[in-house]
Amino acid sequence: MTDQTPRSNDRVEDTTKAVADLHSEHRKNATTFQRAVEDATAILSTPLAIGVVLLFILAWIAASLLGSFLGYRSFDPPPFFGLGAIVSIASLFMVIMILATQRHEDRLAFHREQLILELVRSSEHKTAKIIQLLEEFRRDDPSLSDRVDHEANKMTRPADPSAILTSIKDFHSDTKSGR
Repeated sequence: MTDQTPRSNDRVEDTTKAVADLHSEHRKNATTFQRAVEDATAILSTPLAIGVVLLFILAWIAASLLGSFLGYRSFDPPPFFGLGAIVSIASLFMVIMILATQRHEDRLAFHREQLILELVRSSEHKTAKIIQLLEEFRRDDPSLSDRVDHEANKMTRPADPSAILTSIKDFHSDTKSGR
């Protein structure tokens, strides 16, 4: 191996860095508001948040019932319409935050998917070329008997992405129709 030939670890590190850069750029290009929504969503998606919400609801109910038990006018008597309104509004905001975060993350997933597709496409072309070169070597080597390998001949041609996509669509439409 020469000094100019990249080692396998270098290629892995380059690919890992490219993915990390993709994530970093995605986060950097987000607006301040989008980052705040994502941070809030991350906090709300923890078990601690479930506990805090549960404690809030229990404290609300306890305070309301305790007030009426002690002879005061309850600020939210059963069936706790005030609590229901607060929970409904909070739920609406959480749904919107989750959708906004998911939409932003879908963009990242799309770019990551494109990167993966390009890497797979590149690998597939390289594999086809290697098979082609091996077949040429086999045919040109006088010590090996010449034979036709139909499977190897098919593998020397890169896959046709359009044909594969059509096949996938046909398969899924057949599956949905119950064929």
